[in-house]
Amino acid sequence: MKIIHCADLHLDSKMESNLSKEQAIQRREELVQTFVNMVNFAKTNYVKIIIIAGDMFDTSQNNQVRIKRRVLEQIKSSEEIDFIYLRGNHDKVDFFEKLEEKPDNLKMFHDSWTSFTYGDIVINGCELSKNSGNSIYSELSLKQDRINIVVLHGQESNYDKKDDAEVINLSLLKNRNIDYLALGHIHTYKYAKLDNRGSYCYCGCLEGRGFDECGEKGFVLLDVDEKKVDHSFIPMAKRKLHEVAVVLSGSMSESQIQEVIEDKLIGIPKIDFVKIIFTGEIDEETDIDIKYLLSIFSSRFYFLKIYDQTKLMLCYEDYAKDISLKGEFIRLVQEQDLDEDEKNKIILTGLKALAGREIDI
Repeated sequence: MKIIHCADLHLDSKMESNLSKEQAIQRREELVQTFVNMVNFAKTNYVKIIIIAGDMFDTSQNNQVRIKRRVLEQIKSSEEIDFIYLRGNHDKVDFFEKLEEKPDNLKMFHDSWTSFTYGDIVINGCELSKNSGNSIYSELSLKQDRINIVVLHGQESNYDKKDDAEVINLSLLKNRNIDYLALGHIHTYKYAKLDNRGSYCYCGCLEGRGFDECGEKGFVLLDVDEKKVDHSFIPMAKRKLHEVAVVLSGSMSESQIQEVIEDKLIGIPKIDFVKIIFTGEIDEETDIDIKYLLSIFSSRFYFLKIYDQTKLMLCYEDYAKDISLKGEFIRLVQEQDLDEDEKNKIILTGLKALAGREIDI
């Protein structure tokens, strides 16, 4: 049997950060279309089950009812596929729970262990909450002679907790007859061994929505028989996000900076998102004109932004007794109770101002 494991679709995301109004509307449509493309893949490849391991939608505050209705119609029109849905930390008030009549092929987990059986394959899931506690793991009972898939949404315990998602204690899931642990919440694909029998997998998200979600995005295709679970990652995103580090050094002209950027952008499709980050140490004569660079490179991609994280290559001792406005300014900044990066930024900005150059704010 073939099964798709996906998660973190966030289909009704506003997508308004950095994007124009038109781009935000387009990206919302693309999120839904990628979901439709995944379902079409499932139909073409005889997939019987699509597991959604949390965060199908983004937030109950997003009033994108039209998008939710489109998703519902897609499920209804795919009767040959069971959609097994576990709500995540973003699915606070679920659209499907309010329906008077849910499609027969939409199965949902709850806040206690729920199972769905397909021959020798048993799919168990539980929506974790702050009240779950470690006892929830001991309540999971799996038969050794079945193929057991378990679905959860949350952070594995060795991640730093950054939001309200629950922590999944992987150590308490070891040696419990799990063949495949289908996880949601981490938006990057990760596959690793759970114990001698099974593995766990974060499938990542279908589409990257910000530059903390760079790289290939898609879903996991499982091929399950009576003995094992084979898995493969299937890229599906329409657009990728790229973070490109451009190292600058010493004294560089405008044309030299452009050449370095050109070299780093080779092979990136024009439909993608790109973030360029300047690093390295430059001298005070090197002028990084971000507005000008954006005017040259922005039209080559769907979206592009540039950050300057270079450091100023200055020997502050040379200005210790320098009788000039520049020397006085550098000494004043050096006396402040600030970290070196902050001092560097202030000095670089000040030197640009003293030289009559445009300052990026």
